Parts: sequence; C-alpha cells; structure tokens
Amino acid sequence: MAKVIEKTKELNAQYGEKQAQYAEDFAKPFDTEAILEVRHLRKTFPLKKTMLGKVTKELVAVDDISFKLMPGETLGIVGESGCGKTTAGRAILKLHEPTGGQIIFNGQDITHFNSKQMRPIRKQMQIIFQDPYSSLPPRSTVGGILSEPVQVHKIVPKAQIKEYVLDLMEKCGLRDYYYERYPHEFSGGQRQRICIARALSVNPKLVICDEPVSALDVSIQAQIINLLKDLQKQMNLAYVFISHDLSVVKFISDKIGVMYLGAMMEFGTKEDIFRNPLHPYTKALFSAVPNPDPTAKMERIKLEGDIPSPANPPKGCRFHTRCPYAKDICKCQAPAYTEVEPGHFAACHLLTEE
Repeated sequence: MAKVIEKTKELNAQYGEKQAQYAEDFAKPFDTEAILEVRHLRKTFPLKKTMLGKVTKELVAVDDISFKLMPGETLGIVGESGCGKTTAGRAILKLHEPTGGQIIFNGQDITHFNSKQMRPIRKQMQIIFQDPYSSLPPRSTVGGILSEPVQVHKIVPKAQIKEYVLDLMEKCGLRDYYYERYPHEFSGGQRQRICIARALSVNPKLVICDEPVSALDVSIQAQIINLLKDLQKQMNLAYVFISHDLSVVKFISDKIGVMYLGAMMEFGTKEDIFRNPLHPYTKALFSAVPNPDPTAKMERIKLEGDIPSPANPPKGCRFHTRCPYAKDICKCQAPAYTEVEPGHFAACHLLTEE
C-alpha cells in the first residue's frame, strides 16, 4: 500500500511539472517566421459518458506533439496505421476540434477560433485527402468542383472564374476539355490531380497532404509527387505530408516526425533522421524498407505483437510492449521528449542514460 501511495505521489508530481512546462511553453512568443507552429497538441475522443455527460473513458488519438514549419518547407509524418497521423493533420486544420495545446498559423493563435473566425483562414489552409474516389462529389463536373471554392472565397471576379480555373487545371496537368467531365470518367491519378487543383484553387500557404499517393500505382505516385514539388516551388507552399512510405517521405520532406500511438517518438531534419535514427521504433521502420541491392545484407528488426489500443495505452513508454531494448523504467515512467542533437528530438530512456 505504501508503494502505491508513493507511486501516486510521484505521478502527480510529474503531472504537475508537465502542466507547468505547458504553461511556460504557451506563454512564449510566437515565431513570426514560421507558417505553422504546433505546441503540445492533443486530441481525444470520448468513448463512455455518464448520464450527466461526464467523460469516463476516452481514446487518446494525438497526445502532446509539437513542431514548427517554415514557408516552403515540407514536414513528413510517418508511422503505422492508427498512430494518429491523419487525426493530427485534421486537428491542425480544425476539422477536428483540438482537446488541448496551441495551433499558431502565420503568427496567429487559431486554437479557439470558431467557424466564423476560421472562414478567412480556410483559404490559407487546405487538405488533399487520401482517397481520390470518395473525396470528389460525383454529380459535379470538374469545372464546378474547382469553381465553387474560387467563387465562395471571391478569389477572382466572377467573369474571370472560368479562365482562372482553366489556368489552374493546366498547372496541375489537366486538359482544358476535362472542364465539363465528371469524376467517374477519370483514372485514380487524374482524380488526385483534380483534388490537388481544388486544394490550390484558393491560393493556400499550407497544404495537409493526407497520404495523397497511397491509393495510386507506383508510376502514378512518382508523377503526383513530382507535381507537388513543382507546385511547391511555384507557389512557395508549405506541406505536412502524411505517409507510410519512407522512400516517398525521404524524397519530398525537409523535416520528418515519427509517430507511434498518438505521440511523437522522434523529430528532426531529413538528413538527421536518415543518418542517425535515435529511437528504436524509427530504426525498426527503417529496417523494413526493401533494399534494391540483392547482395546487401539487411538486419531486420522485427517488432513483436500489435499496436496497443489508444483507448487503453500502456503505462510508461508507449512503445515498451514491443521494444526489444525495453527496461524496467520504460514500463512505469514515460520518457522525456528531449533535444539530443540541435534540432533533433527523441523520447527514449536509452538516450537519457547515455
């Protein structure tokens, strides 16, 4: 009993320190050069409620992630299915209302903005959805799909909308005679180009790319990735690129964040992450990437078991149930998210011991 009380006091003390750290971070001035700054973002979904509406059980989809993104940069977010990548992207856009943390866009804290306040911000923040088949309205023509956001946000005068849309279609590799066609008449790659054109129709500064090539063939993937890079140079776009494919993330990203069970395990520049992966989970992901050289020996790190449920995450380090290097401290105490190298962050007890 004494041990339980002692452990409870220790956890309460840690929680108090964490809250104090949050308050200190939230009080810091915004980085005016960053297009997007996320501080301790958290998103939960209620699973059970009492008769009075009090939440008794919740699913923690995103838990305490932080990063900065500069104009013209690409942040790649990788991780297994169910780790919270898509939820994080949607919370940044406030398609899901954040449970906690701060979202600073273009020097403005938009965390608690309502729908009316978000309306002028919407045209600066856009998303490309994963599935090009279900994300387009089937009863609207391409011209109608691309003209609607231009008209709603009054990007150009009404008389110039068609000319503006045709120019946008040309930029995205779409023929002008596609204007009167419907989504069902196109292939997957062409539909994704329409989705990209729709996202760029309002001249955004930030685009969340939610696995935009995962539903496409490999040859089409390369075309879409090259198109995104070309458009980024032309329009100085910032991307948050969500993907499972490390080779795609390596090609397109400037910074990389590795997520597991809602938490950011490692974050750094592309060069740092690929040159010196620090977290055991990152190393396991890299070991699963196929090597085109048949003579090269690969040391595959096999992770045992499945990802725990985000509705009941393990205590301590979230990864300890599958980590081959887990120690006793990993089972009871969550590791601190620390800057191991300049701009290179990781959350692992093995790093703090070294």
